Amino acid sequence: IDQWNKVIEQLGTPSQDFLMKLNQSVRTYVENRPRYAGYSFEKLFPDALFPADSDHNKLKASQARDLLSKMLVIDASKRISVDEALQHPYINVWYDPAEVEAPPPKTLDKQLDEREHTVEEWKELIYKEVSEWEERAKNGVIRGQPSPLGAAVIDSPPQHTSSTSSSSSSANDVSSMSTEPTDPSSDPALGSETDSSLDSHTSLGALACCR
Repeated sequence: IDQWNKVIEQLGTPSQDFLMKLNQSVRTYVENRPRYAGYSFEKLFPDALFPADSDHNKLKASQARDLLSKMLVIDASKRISVDEALQHPYINVWYDPAEVEAPPPKTLDKQLDEREHTVEEWKELIYKEVSEWEERAKNGVIRGQPSPLGAAVIDSPPQHTSSTSSSSSSANDVSSMSTEPTDPSSDPALGSETDSSLDSHTSLGALACCR
């Protein structure tokens, strides 16, 4: 009720034709409220609210107000439609048929907010949602959005490996396939290579954080 009062104070009391569409109890309440003339959209949305500089020189504050005046209409039958809004001068500079004809998003689970979740469960749900969004953006499903971090691949020249590193890789592969834990002390060569590998990773990590 308070929201309704705030709306009509700004936009004005709707016409009697609209009031006749309301059920009796609501109509009685509205008719018993003071009548408001409302404010002009020039007063509600002055030029100062809109950016002075724009990438599109044709965009004007007056066009924005015109669009808002057609959207913020209490009577839905007189409100601008989606198709009409897309063709409005303030909108059509960004019109992209691919976005308009894009497949609808997945159905929103309305019960999600009603369920009780632990903090860890909420973290998992948020992480999953962000991951799916990044995947869609990376595949070009979301047009006009920046690529997610990590999507770019930096080409680097192929590195030549020696026969020693090749044999070491083979040894590590065999070791990883074994179901029994391997004791580095039982194989001096494997132990030394493991130590050097750990040292190199440790030093690389220290250097990486200082870049």
